[in-house]
Amino acid sequence: MLLCVATAGCGEPGPFPEDSTMARIRERGVLTVGTKFDQPMFGYKDPVSGRITGFDAEIARLIAKDLTGSERNIRFVETVSRERENFITQGLVDLVVATYSITPARATLVSFTDPYYYAGQDLLVRAGDMTINQVSDLKGKTVCTAKGSTSVDRLRSTVPEADLEIVDAYSICVPALVSGRVDAISTDDTILLGLLAQHPDTLRMVGKPFGREPYGIGIRKQDAAFRDYLNGLIARWLRDGQWDRAFMATIGVTGTTSASSRPANR
Repeated sequence: MLLCVATAGCGEPGPFPEDSTMARIRERGVLTVGTKFDQPMFGYKDPVSGRITGFDAEIARLIAKDLTGSERNIRFVETVSRERENFITQGLVDLVVATYSITPARATLVSFTDPYYYAGQDLLVRAGDMTINQVSDLKGKTVCTAKGSTSVDRLRSTVPEADLEIVDAYSICVPALVSGRVDAISTDDTILLGLLAQHPDTLRMVGKPFGREPYGIGIRKQDAAFRDYLNGLIARWLRDGQWDRAFMATIGVTGTTSASSRPANR
């Protein structure tokens, strides 16, 4: 008779080193995840069902399933851009999956996994506004973007003549754009696609990305074991098709392809 040890191959989660973050989460039985609640396609809280949907949410559920045995063993905490580092360092969440661009400055405060997604910064404007067709057209225009995002720095360096309106969440930018109070919204193209899906008749995507953003999962600084574990998951998802299924169930419904956003298999 073959003896079955506690490994994933026997249908049970494998063991983790004692006192590791993974072991503590498994013992607790719930993964606590910081994510956005206002970004369709990535992290969005459905106002009727209360369910958190989007690509980031699906990535988080895959982690919860591997750690606890079920994707339902998860607690989402709304985490806006400017609070991501604070929520990680204060231990309010186990990790952050929230369109979180990897930057040297942020990496001094938290640790990142390998990129699990690549985005390009773009512009969302009113459908009838033909004066903005590329980033250089923002000179003298008012552009809305989120506090604590890399979009702010890239806009300042690319088109310093633009007037930036910096808010806490991109959902605040949408009514400002529709009403004409601002001329454009600028952030990662995939976030803009989610906003566009809610206003397809009144807004349009310029479709000329500038810059490339690698998204990583943020965790507490120096937690190398947790980082290596998560990197292993990302590599597995890219190989076995789970990444592609998560993409097609969320971002892919817009007709967007994953060619430029999918990391290479590792």
